[in-house]
Amino acid sequence: LSILPFKDVIDESQYYFEPVVWAYYNDITKGTSPVEFTPNGSCTRGQVVTFLWRFFGCPEPETQNSPFTDISSTDYFYNAVLWAYECGITVGTSDTTFSPNNTVTRAEFVTFLWRCEDEPESSATKPFKDIIAGQYYEKAVAWAAENSITAGISPSEFAPNNSCIRGQVVTFLFRYEDYLTKTQQ
Repeated sequence: LSILPFKDVIDESQYYFEPVVWAYYNDITKGTSPVEFTPNGSCTRGQVVTFLWRFFGCPEPETQNSPFTDISSTDYFYNAVLWAYECGITVGTSDTTFSPNNTVTRAEFVTFLWRCEDEPESSATKPFKDIIAGQYYEKAVAWAAENSITAGISPSEFAPNNSCIRGQVVTFLFRYEDYLTKTQQ
């Protein structure tokens, strides 16, 4: 008997297996269908902000007025985006757009997590050779690497501009929860 309803998440040796179980049973995300999780599928900005919002218990935003013209109060991610904006987790892709249907990159998602922690400093110095100094994600990736939220796609590469696929998103969140548990002890 499988512990998940997904026919594409059955190999317990996959890096994302335990994180998918955790995300499923903690109502952070379900699948892309009743029987598929699609661990190698891309995630949109709207989806990952919703995952984060659910991770934090679906807090109500303080306002229902959106600064973004490309989201509507009928969108499933509306409250999540407003909450993330109010908390400084995202500033959007411009002053007036959030781009909810754009694929989220690895750099964007790690930066969202880093901003959840109020942008802490890291003692790690350039943990990956493909991190460009001065980029918005430089400090976020260093913090995530130092705290075992990411190990990169290899020991020397993070791939900041690659799509952050569903298996990676839930794995980052799973490791982020572990980080929170350790820092609150």
